[in-house]
Amino acid sequence: MRPSYVPNTDAERAEMLRVVGVGSLDELFAEIPEAVRNPALRLPAPLAEAELLRHLRELAAQNLSLEDYACFLGGGVYRHFAPSVVQHVIARNEFYTAYTPYQPEVSQGTLQALFEYQSLICDLTGMEVANASMYDGGSATAEAALMACRLTGRTAIGIADTTNPQYIEVLRTYFEGQSLRVKVF
Repeated sequence: MRPSYVPNTDAERAEMLRVVGVGSLDELFAEIPEAVRNPALRLPAPLAEAELLRHLRELAAQNLSLEDYACFLGGGVYRHFAPSVVQHVIARNEFYTAYTPYQPEVSQGTLQALFEYQSLICDLTGMEVANASMYDGGSATAEAALMACRLTGRTAIGIADTTNPQYIEVLRTYFEGQSLRVKVF
């Protein structure tokens, strides 16, 4: 039985090679100089999916768990808990992307869910408004920093050096071209 995660059969690969007019993978890549080609990989024999999962569990068992030790990694690596309902909600089609669909009949459910979420956040926090459309942590960090600068009139933001480095880069990108500075401590 061929493992389910291998996308093409031998016959399909042979047909693809025939269509492009070559007889083998070596012939397909013959124009690439030998010096820059990847050497042959020394890989173990393929495994069926169940065997592969067992092997990966054995490898993972060799790691130390952060559940048993203090973690000072920083950079966005920290203990966190995501309730099981989160996986169900984000698996819904309307939440696969942060973008709102253009067709009103498609976007109505998404817009309703965002409205309900924002209304609930406002009720819980006592704030007049709440945002529900940040794409990721970096964007949320940068938007919060811009808001802090705008509301306080300050021109610099201090951020811990243990913050995810990608978030800091996004923040710097947002601040570039404005008279705002990022100070990493």
